[in-house]
Amino acid sequence: MGAITPEQIAIVKATAPVLKEHGVTITTVFYNNLIGDVPALHNFFNTTSQTTGRQPRALAGAVLAYATYIDDLPKLTHAVERIAHKHVSLQVTPEQYEIVGKYLIQAIGQVLGDAATPDIVNAWIAAYGVLAQVFINREGEMYKSNAADGWVGWRKFRISKKVPESSAITSFYLVPSDGATPLPKYLPGQYVSLQVPVPELGYLQSRQYSLSEAPRKGEYYRISVHREEAIEPSAPALVSNMLHDKYAVGDEVELSHPQGEFLVNPQDASKESVPVVLVSAGVGATPLRAILDGLVSSGSKRPTSWIHSSRSSAALPFADDVRRICRENENVSANVFLRRLGPEDRAGVDYEFGDMRLDLAKLDKDRDLFLGDSRAEYYICGPEGFMVDVRRTLVEQGVDKTRIFLELFATGDVSEE
Repeated sequence: MGAITPEQIAIVKATAPVLKEHGVTITTVFYNNLIGDVPALHNFFNTTSQTTGRQPRALAGAVLAYATYIDDLPKLTHAVERIAHKHVSLQVTPEQYEIVGKYLIQAIGQVLGDAATPDIVNAWIAAYGVLAQVFINREGEMYKSNAADGWVGWRKFRISKKVPESSAITSFYLVPSDGATPLPKYLPGQYVSLQVPVPELGYLQSRQYSLSEAPRKGEYYRISVHREEAIEPSAPALVSNMLHDKYAVGDEVELSHPQGEFLVNPQDASKESVPVVLVSAGVGATPLRAILDGLVSSGSKRPTSWIHSSRSSAALPFADDVRRICRENENVSANVFLRRLGPEDRAGVDYEFGDMRLDLAKLDKDRDLFLGDSRAEYYICGPEGFMVDVRRTLVEQGVDKTRIFLELFATGDVSEE
């Protein structure tokens, strides 16, 4: 995978409008051809995201961004880092980049037809080679770090405990089947990939789940899984619902080494007085619960605001834990929004704001949002539209985007709108 010439860079940038128009068609053809010819790759791709079209759309967006910024790659640093972590969690290998490149270039030619001139095709071959090498190098560094922890590839874990956290969320406590502990540490906010066979499909499927508490003694990992409704009849939420319905204590799953760039280092002394605001909706509470746990268990005195939106008190996860943490730590506060109140819900105990969705305007700008502190950091997790709305509101209130961090539980990345 060699270099790219200035002329080829110009050609790739010139194709951006074409990619904007035909990108999803190209990536859909790409996935159909690739998986049709190499069915073993089913194990790497989320079948639900394929069925809904989210995966082709995400790849089309990534290819378009690359064409747009091929002469200014630092602008893609966040995207590269996010994707590289995901690839490592799925055990993507350098050899697979050659296969993907072959089918991507083939799809460009198939969709564009005569418009895909030899110069355009050669320019994209060179461009893909450069980008692939960026990923191979970064992922190689991550694999080397994981190997230093004594963890290469997939590792079997046994479910030691299942604990309901709400009407739809259950925590799974996972211990290594080989008994080898302590497990590698991770930073609060990171995730693991979990892999299981799906009999209905006849192949393996992997999903990413946030680790929902800070590292303890390295005896187990905890993930908290939401029972999902089918996105559409042809795209059932396979893995999460299998874990709820078909996996019991004693059953085995496979995990890969913890990964992820959405995180907080509780030991970072330079941030000791920097406020942190944790904003979530639904199961988006899981990585933020780990961040809150990490800050408190490390003895950090960072001013911390927990802000969560839930459909109802029955669907509210970690409620008792968060209230306990607030009682025991004067630097931590919580505000809960419930969309539907029940007859037994108590203001100030079960919620602060009832019969409404999350509304930052209801909160104190200084005590809850720290808008007067130009150092404050904001970690947001929930549905994409929710996160975009919260970010927009914060930016309108003067918060710099560089201090706002988002975690998307889906293929691709959060819209920059």
